[in-house]
Amino acid sequence: MRRLLGAAALALSGCALPPLPEAPAPLAPPAAWQDSAPAAAAELRADWWRGFGDAALDELVAQALAHNTDLLLAGARLAEARAALAASRAAEGPQLNAVLGLQTSRTLQPTGISESRAVQPGLAASWELDLWGRERALTRTAELRADASRAERDGMALSVAALTVQSYVSLRAQQAQLALARRTLDSRAEALRLAEDQARTGYISQLQLTQAQAEHAAVAQTLPALELAIRRQQQGLALLTGRPALDPPLPPGRGFDDLALPLPPAGLPSALLARRPDIAQAALQLAASDATLAARRAAFLPQLNLSASAGELYVSGLRYDPVHVWSLGASVLAPLFDAGRLRAQFDAATAQRDQAALAYRGRVLAALAEVENALAGLERLGRQRQLAQQRRDVLARSLGYAHDRYQAGYAGYLEELDAQRNLYAQDNELIRLRQAELDNQLALVRALGGGWRREP
Repeated sequence: MRRLLGAAALALSGCALPPLPEAPAPLAPPAAWQDSAPAAAAELRADWWRGFGDAALDELVAQALAHNTDLLLAGARLAEARAALAASRAAEGPQLNAVLGLQTSRTLQPTGISESRAVQPGLAASWELDLWGRERALTRTAELRADASRAERDGMALSVAALTVQSYVSLRAQQAQLALARRTLDSRAEALRLAEDQARTGYISQLQLTQAQAEHAAVAQTLPALELAIRRQQQGLALLTGRPALDPPLPPGRGFDDLALPLPPAGLPSALLARRPDIAQAALQLAASDATLAARRAAFLPQLNLSASAGELYVSGLRYDPVHVWSLGASVLAPLFDAGRLRAQFDAATAQRDQAALAYRGRVLAALAEVENALAGLERLGRQRQLAQQRRDVLARSLGYAHDRYQAGYAGYLEELDAQRNLYAQDNELIRLRQAELDNQLALVRALGGGWRREP
């Protein structure tokens, strides 16, 4: 044993460890956001979508979180990472195997032909002593990758929930546009009926009649397009919930104008690093690449293996009387020459660590930009919608004045048609702005991590 340890020390003296390279410099987040959330912001809950108070939406999100295909794939990847972790932990311990040897032979001896049979059952054990922490580093890598897979699954759950809510809001906006188009079409149909009556009596010209007909047709042609968009949006929601179609059909739920989401607090930029699962995933992948680099560095050092075996030997020449056999041993494997294989593996691990560090930096930068953009849109989109509402009120009054002037004979029908077109376009613009405002609030919730909390 003394000779063995002496040989190990001699081999170790010949192993040169490469220096540990530094990772790219980390990113320091800003001290504060350029725009801040309203003071009345509510705490961001894990089930933040329930803030809409819409039972139909709650059911859709629950189905998506249970049956979405991408989320199920992320869960399968997490199961694979946990299995790899269990295998890595098992590799640290000793290995015990059952051995059964069978041998038969026939040879020519001076006394004649000799036949012999031997049976040797036994047990064989081996264990690589982790002197330099290589196996522990590999196990740590597997642990961190399993945690990264869990963060990936949580990030996918946040994305699925946010996409489901956004698709639902888009569907309700399209339904609101369809309801507006149908009301407008009814109004245009009544105006067309009056124009036809007046044209028959000669009160208005054929030009005014054709203008009324064209306006009626212009609104009518928007109905099929809106119905097609709604059908496609429903199919998109079905895909998110892991179903071929929405069956049963989506219940009415709350109206589009009643949809409102409590705004979350923005917090400090530095706190964002602990609030988003994708940032946690990138940080864990960076830590896993560090552990892999440590394992590759430890591969330059010798490996000490212990082995033992014991069993029974049954030989026909001894009339199968058992003979106890056993062995104990140890071996040291020290890398002396491998044509640069270990160095290339170490350099590859270093490059992978640098890639993970830069990917983490990029993910943090993107997250900061997403929050800044969403915060910037809160006040500006709200002010834009208020101004659009004011313009809508003015256009509604203008339509009233144009109708009165036409009825009194002071203006032609074209003036009233222009007022109707302007009001209809502004009503659609209000729906679009309301949808943009809700989408921006959803983007803020998603950018802030959606109430995610990292499991201990």
